[in-house]
Amino acid sequence: MILRHIQSHLQTLLTHFPCVVLTGVRQSGKTTLLNLLPGEWRHFDMENSADRQQLLADPDLFLRLHADKVVIDEAQLAPALFPALRVAIDRDRTRKGRFLLSCSSSPELVKKISESLAGRVARLEMAPLSLAEAWQLPPSRLYPLLAEGAAIEDIQSAAASRLTVQQVREYWFQGGYPEPWLSTSEEFRSLWYRHYIDAYLLRDIGALFPNLNRDRYRQFIALLSQHSGNILNNADIARTLGVSEPTVRDWLGIAHDTFLWRHIPAWDRSAAKQLVKHPKGFLRDSGLLHRLLRIPDIDMLGTHPAVGKSWEGMVVETLLRGFENAGIDVNPFHYRTRGGAEIDLILEGPFGSGNFLPVEIKLTQQSDKRALRSLSEFVAAHNCPLGLVINNDERPRWLDDRILAIPAASL
Repeated sequence: MILRHIQSHLQTLLTHFPCVVLTGVRQSGKTTLLNLLPGEWRHFDMENSADRQQLLADPDLFLRLHADKVVIDEAQLAPALFPALRVAIDRDRTRKGRFLLSCSSSPELVKKISESLAGRVARLEMAPLSLAEAWQLPPSRLYPLLAEGAAIEDIQSAAASRLTVQQVREYWFQGGYPEPWLSTSEEFRSLWYRHYIDAYLLRDIGALFPNLNRDRYRQFIALLSQHSGNILNNADIARTLGVSEPTVRDWLGIAHDTFLWRHIPAWDRSAAKQLVKHPKGFLRDSGLLHRLLRIPDIDMLGTHPAVGKSWEGMVVETLLRGFENAGIDVNPFHYRTRGGAEIDLILEGPFGSGNFLPVEIKLTQQSDKRALRSLSEFVAAHNCPLGLVINNDERPRWLDDRILAIPAASL
């Protein structure tokens, strides 16, 4: 059993809201987490035909009969649930923690939540394993300390390495899906990822978008893996696949909304700079990326042309999962000027006296201060309390008065 850091925040939300919706990519561990809830919860799985028929026969009556401590797994398969859920919640708005829904991949579910359940529900995204979860470490203190604007000495102390560089590299190559981590067989892991893509296309995409050409979409996902970490040019992708730009935009939206792809918009708030406005993005799981790129092992990854972008994507996703698991809301951006200045990641959130945390990501052990000019200028221009460099060093080091380099092994 792999303990999940998000469980504490889920319990907190259940004390404040009548209903909580747990979203996330297929096979991220949602059902396992729901089965570990303390107390007497009734579980209904909408992939089970008997459970689904029981609910859909009369959703209003179902929710009157099961009015408290109810888990509905794969709720996107029962769209008639949502209007009835609103009525059930409004029948007694003061009671908290009554309903818990999960959903693997459904833009439609998010839309229905916004339309029908606004103010009545909290939504929480569960990702695959974070770096610390994969190695069964407790949550890093770094995330709440950054959000609290804690003393620099406390942040530096929390940024000490908790893993070996070999453990970080294994997680980077393997990715975070829980089931492959429960097996030591590399053959099983390779087969699992191959069949996972089939399940994603046939079950999730096929059910949500029945008119989508799945063969062409599979080609799109394979091509997208080659663009992971790059600024996207939809016209180039469209020409390669022989489809229109609107089709590429739609497919990117599907990949993002089904939690396969992380859309990172461009930073556009520096009026004095000529900024590149195109977004970039990453395949969210580095293990899935490496399988799609046919990288067989960690040694081959080290010499692959995509090694730098793969490392950047893994670190970005690790950071975002850490903040999400801690219940800290942040928004990611990338920064690039037409003059060539670049910052890998800018997080907007509650970072002490400032609202922004700029982050530069390096695969190397040491970082050249001369290469951090863009980061220093951004920290000064936006009065950021801190700028981070995440690398493979053994311990945290100060590179400037407000720029701290920390090892990825601390995350």
